[in-house]
Amino acid sequence: MKILVVGSGGREHALAWTIAKSPRIQTVYVAPGNGGTALDERLTNIDITDPAALADFVEKEHVALTVVGPEAPLAAGIVNVFRARGLKIFGPTREAAQLESSKDFAKAFMKRHAIPTAEYQTFSEPAPAHDYIAQKGAPIVIKADGLAAGKGVVVAMTLEEAHSAVDMMLSDNKLGDAGARVVIEEFLSGEEASFIVMVDGKNILPLATSQDHKRLQDHDQGPNTGGMGAYSPAPIVTPALHARVMREIIVPTVQGMAKDGIPFSGFLYAGLMIDEEGTPKTLEFNCRMGDPETQPIMARLKTDLLGVMEHAVNGTLDKVELEWDRRTALGVVMAAFGYPDAPRRGDLVTDIPAETPDCVTFHAGTTLTGDKLTTTGGRVLCVVGLGDSVKVAQKHAYDAADLIHFAGSQMRRDIGWRALKR
Repeated sequence: MKILVVGSGGREHALAWTIAKSPRIQTVYVAPGNGGTALDERLTNIDITDPAALADFVEKEHVALTVVGPEAPLAAGIVNVFRARGLKIFGPTREAAQLESSKDFAKAFMKRHAIPTAEYQTFSEPAPAHDYIAQKGAPIVIKADGLAAGKGVVVAMTLEEAHSAVDMMLSDNKLGDAGARVVIEEFLSGEEASFIVMVDGKNILPLATSQDHKRLQDHDQGPNTGGMGAYSPAPIVTPALHARVMREIIVPTVQGMAKDGIPFSGFLYAGLMIDEEGTPKTLEFNCRMGDPETQPIMARLKTDLLGVMEHAVNGTLDKVELEWDRRTALGVVMAAFGYPDAPRRGDLVTDIPAETPDCVTFHAGTTLTGDKLTTTGGRVLCVVGLGDSVKVAQKHAYDAADLIHFAGSQMRRDIGWRALKR
């Protein structure tokens, strides 16, 4: 059987790597893929990104089903294109993907369906936005309405930061169309967790819990990034909290989308903030798996993912039970020099250790030219360690990451600190 995974990041490498384990797999294509997927003999990169051209390829090669990794092709309507041609694809339509592609759409949806989230207002003009900030005070959160590749959220701890974020988005147009509207919302304090489920339009299948680390530097200092590391499971998500999130957030979201006439299928990711009383609120929705959360989650999955995907596109996820490695998986992101503002490209990457039962390295920002692996900017690798405790998983990940070389590499040294504190 042939499968296509759309995307080029660490999430897509992890999905393709997991699907390729299935004994029924003939080929896993990755479009366009990266240096890591190029190095894996079970995977085949194809240099196509246009949705219609990908649909042509799928028809020509008789690809059984397609899995979409990143948000941009979903927002561009790749699922609509494939479904119009009767091709099996897992992901939300362009309309359903607005849960991620428009922060204003998501906030209005949550308000309409009584899904717990921070209070907010949306602005497209700088003056009223500045007035609102002056009225509410800091800390406060400024979000670009559209997709901004992980750079559209500013958690402003001072009024000065908040005002300059509004100027950057609305006056200076630094984020283009994505920042033409901004959502300004209440700052929520507590502990974050990533809650990811698979949805087939009706049935919901929760994946293992995970926790991401957004800030660039240790002790959660420095600028926000796309994510500098993650681990699974997340101890903060107790069975009682898991049930509450399903009851108060996930189920009402899936039912609300169906009620609004835009049924959701695909990966649904709720970014949660859990306060000191254990009350969860929704920070944001993503319409795909998280990156870097996917890497440790996939490293723990024991069930054949191909079979799960078949149920997902056939509307039978209620027939699936997932089996997980009981160990903790912890992923450490190695980022390029200059990340997140101006990541450098073209640095030679060497000495990546071979995969073992306790450690695997997923590629994100790499390319293979001949036999030379080089950085293509941003987050370069995610090194995942597995162990019977967070501490052991952390040791396996950092032992491997310390062997890898590329000039100017950056990584946090404290991934998993919250779980260790517990």
